[in-house]
Amino acid sequence: MHSLISRIERAAESDATLTVASPEGYDTTTWAQTHSAARSLAAGLQTYGVTPGTHVALLGPTTRPLITAIQATWLTGGCLVMLPLPMRLGSIEAFVEQTRSRIRAADCSLVLIDEQFAAFVERAEGDPPFVVLQDLVARSSELAPADWKRPDDDPDALAVLQFTSGSTAEPKGVMLPHRTICANLDACTQAGGLIDDEVFVSWLPLYHDMGLVGLLTIPMTTGRNLVQAAPQDFLSRPARWMQWISDHGGTMTAGPNFAYALAARALRRAEELDLSSLEVLLNGAEPIDADVFRRFLAAGEPFGLRPGAAFPAFGMAEVGIGGAFSRRWDGFRTDVVDADALEHEHVARPPSEDGAPEGEKTTTRELALLGRAVPGLEMRVVDRSSGQELGDRQVGELLIRGTSVTPGYYKNPEATAELLVDGWLHTGDLAYLLDGELVVCGRIKDVIIVGGRNIYPQDIERSAGDVAGVRPGNVIAFGADGRAGAQSIVVVAELGDAEAATVRDLLTERITSDIGVPPKEVVMVAKGTVPKTSSGKLQRSLAKSRWLNGELETAGTS
Repeated sequence: MHSLISRIERAAESDATLTVASPEGYDTTTWAQTHSAARSLAAGLQTYGVTPGTHVALLGPTTRPLITAIQATWLTGGCLVMLPLPMRLGSIEAFVEQTRSRIRAADCSLVLIDEQFAAFVERAEGDPPFVVLQDLVARSSELAPADWKRPDDDPDALAVLQFTSGSTAEPKGVMLPHRTICANLDACTQAGGLIDDEVFVSWLPLYHDMGLVGLLTIPMTTGRNLVQAAPQDFLSRPARWMQWISDHGGTMTAGPNFAYALAARALRRAEELDLSSLEVLLNGAEPIDADVFRRFLAAGEPFGLRPGAAFPAFGMAEVGIGGAFSRRWDGFRTDVVDADALEHEHVARPPSEDGAPEGEKTTTRELALLGRAVPGLEMRVVDRSSGQELGDRQVGELLIRGTSVTPGYYKNPEATAELLVDGWLHTGDLAYLLDGELVVCGRIKDVIIVGGRNIYPQDIERSAGDVAGVRPGNVIAFGADGRAGAQSIVVVAELGDAEAATVRDLLTERITSDIGVPPKEVVMVAKGTVPKTSSGKLQRSLAKSRWLNGELETAGTS
């Protein structure tokens, strides 16, 4: 069954529920009721000319109408284009321009926009028609589910045009046909050991692939319970995430590093929670910070959280979402390697039992084991210059091929040609395999090369984030190009409640001590100005561009 429409119809026969969580409480209906409303909404979309192949853009906060509109778009045979919301309230002009650029790049024929954003993103000349979501809901209430004209299943039709996060480059539209998404949904449910009474709990943005495909579409198409909240409700009060899980007996949830850091702090102040139902705590949006993840697991133990629920994984939009999964109850496992060998020799060698020579400092790096390729996919690691496949513990570029790999980027043949070579998807990640399990070291474009060393920005950012006066999770490191390709380190950090010059000196001292290389420059910037993607990932390339152009909003005296 390679059509989301058929799977949605089958899931609607279950008695599973969709609960929308908000600060005001819980609003619960069944997937059957959602499907009925979605068919009426789909009939409404069809009156606006939406037919199979129509690209429909959706822009709005996480609400029940938005979720219904997502399903309704698929029920028309249309291609869904979820537009990101601003992660931070910076320049409204920049947000509007980025939104309009994506609408046009995706060839959208209709834009469904929540009334909250209609005043900001107004239709301009050259834009497709804009329809306020609430107006469509009202109009569709006059239509019956039977008014919906069901299109034929087309496994090769585009179901989603998913823009990449833009963490290392301009966002590109990943094409995901029904066949590709369905293959990955099957792979994820099998590898993740989906159980009959699974209860998903998610606050992840629905414009991000993990939130849309991983935690919304799986329950929507398999008939499993889902508790869906909005990201701003989690960010404004992280304790809510744990409360949603406790209240509904959540068995599966997911979040990136920063979310587990926030949740750990919230748990230290919590009183009455029951987290014993949790079986899967997925963490895979970026290289996992072992210390952060362990602090969260320890903070949750007094509330019944079992450490074995930790579920490291690897995913990306270009494979639907799930690339490599751990096994249920394997827990959090890591590989500790010699940092010097990793940086100089590109080998993940365990530290020598003899230790470092006298007088020298032993440095190690702890990396998460992310499990094996999900069914239908295969992985290999190759040398970037020769293309030769590498053996265990040898670091190179991760390549993937299989049933859920994207056919490419929308109307971008040059980028597609770089992405897909001889059937293999070039992920752009530096990684190695260990007894068939994946370990990711970092993004190729982010690596800083200093004196022949491959220095990973995550190590610098983790070290800098521990310095007093720096806002944790709001530090970016990148390489500044010098003569003959040599690079030096630049650090951009958000200043907390401290004096900029003092914090800058502490940062320089800490990075020099921990990394072994003094930074060329440390820039302290104002709160909320470190650039991040719509899903919260650090945008190192954008930070570098702003640094080069003198556009950073510095804090204190520079």
